[in-house]
Amino acid sequence: MNFTRWSARLPGTQRRAAARTETAVSPERRGEGSVPAARAEQPADGTPPVPAVDELPARGVLDRVPALVALVHGPDHRIAYVNDAYTTAFGTRPTGAPAREALPELAELGLLPLLDQVLRSGKPRTLKSRKAVDGRSYTFTCTPVAEDGDRDAGGGAVLVFATDVTDHAEAAERLRASERRQRETAVTLQRSLLPQELEQPDDLRIAATYQPGGTEAAVGGDWYDVITLGGGRTALVIGDVMGRGVRAAAVMGQLRTAVRAYARLDLPPHEVLQLLDGLAAEIDANQIATCVYAVHDPNEGRLVYASAGHLPILVRDENGTVSRADEPTGPPLGTGGWIHASGSIALGPGSTAVLYTDGLVERRDADLDESIAALEAALAGATGTPQVVCDRLVRSAGVTADHDDDVAVLVLQHPARTGPDGDLFRNAGLELLGGVEAAPRARAFASGVLTSWRFPAELHDLGVLATSELVANSLQHGTPPMRLRLRRTDRRLIVEVTDGDDHLPRRRRAEPGDESGRGIAIVATIASSWGCRRTPGGGKAVWCEFVLPEAKH
Repeated sequence: MNFTRWSARLPGTQRRAAARTETAVSPERRGEGSVPAARAEQPADGTPPVPAVDELPARGVLDRVPALVALVHGPDHRIAYVNDAYTTAFGTRPTGAPAREALPELAELGLLPLLDQVLRSGKPRTLKSRKAVDGRSYTFTCTPVAEDGDRDAGGGAVLVFATDVTDHAEAAERLRASERRQRETAVTLQRSLLPQELEQPDDLRIAATYQPGGTEAAVGGDWYDVITLGGGRTALVIGDVMGRGVRAAAVMGQLRTAVRAYARLDLPPHEVLQLLDGLAAEIDANQIATCVYAVHDPNEGRLVYASAGHLPILVRDENGTVSRADEPTGPPLGTGGWIHASGSIALGPGSTAVLYTDGLVERRDADLDESIAALEAALAGATGTPQVVCDRLVRSAGVTADHDDDVAVLVLQHPARTGPDGDLFRNAGLELLGGVEAAPRARAFASGVLTSWRFPAELHDLGVLATSELVANSLQHGTPPMRLRLRRTDRRLIVEVTDGDDHLPRRRRAEPGDESGRGIAIVATIASSWGCRRTPGGGKAVWCEFVLPEAKH
């Protein structure tokens, strides 16, 4: 056995340990089993020469190394030698027995096929950090020690060298456990910050799904939300904080809370993103996020939105045609210096819209536009409830439990209602031309509409009173054009008056001598809720809602 051919392949630490066990060897110990002596260098100062590597007896070195060593020979890997460390770890092993019978610990670790590979190829192979039957972890290196001629003749030996890496393996496991705990914390935080139950507007059917990345991927900052704005309008938002872990989830929570607060101001989508942009820079100047904020108004039949670096909204109409809302799109939140703009896309009865994060479509080996096109094709054929559509889109994108990124999907449908269901969703409008006859005309119109909708007398009278006060407020403080709009759903009655003045009314306490200031107070008292907002073309809308008696239970 040529010692120099395999000793150079041993890990450096073990070579040094072996060398220290034999710092000097007397000539008397050189005998059978030792290798031929190599030329030793004679120091110039006359001190005794240090033996060269070839002068060390192989058996003596292997007996003393702390690593586990076994030598097997032939195609059956019959045991030729095991050192003391191997015997201490696994017990005495009979010489000459095949490894499959005498070395069950190697067979259990799957090392026997590796020995076959080493014999065939003549090249060393390594199996890293495997836990053996003694409970400790080893890295096994298998090295051929026979000459080519011996291998061709069916012989050949393989040296099995096992380094104890238990401490390293345990440290790595502790690190993995720490990472798992941190990931679980981030997932828990992420899920707790997402809506526990989505708000369900009267006119829309909505479902969402969130799936964190696989166990090897840190949790990101994907989020979504549904916010009812009043007056039948609904805000929808989806976003993605760049980054991973607890920090990204915490930033996401702050942005989601801010979105809900800004939504209550009933601002246009681009103004909401403008406010979020400044807030994101204050939270962390190095952290950016993408976001889409959209508002649905059932009376308009459109989805008005603004995007900060986010992926386009997809809308499938009642005929199955899918459209992509590409423009306008600004830079991500937190970059600053950009004036966002709002766009719109049709969302009429029978339509389905999908908002999603990049984890659904981004792949390292695929073009993003092609992935979005594939999602469009999947949406074109995805029918059913919003939750069914969610699940189908996730499956079509190939998202599995070990996906490398977070995925959030928000699906909303505007149902096409017909028959008895359609009678529960009605609209009526009246143009107000001003003058002293406008208020009586509005009251008469409201009374007739509410009677035709078969509301009970109490709700009928409250609706007419609210109409009278809102119209009177608009006639006194607003400017043309003015319009009255009545809307009913299966849950509520909505009264809304719009005019051309953008000054928003506020509720205040009217003193006994005041001649004005009581209209909004009366509306706020009798209605379930009320509010006001500026309209995109200039002007304002003031609305109030009444919950229907059947919807209170």
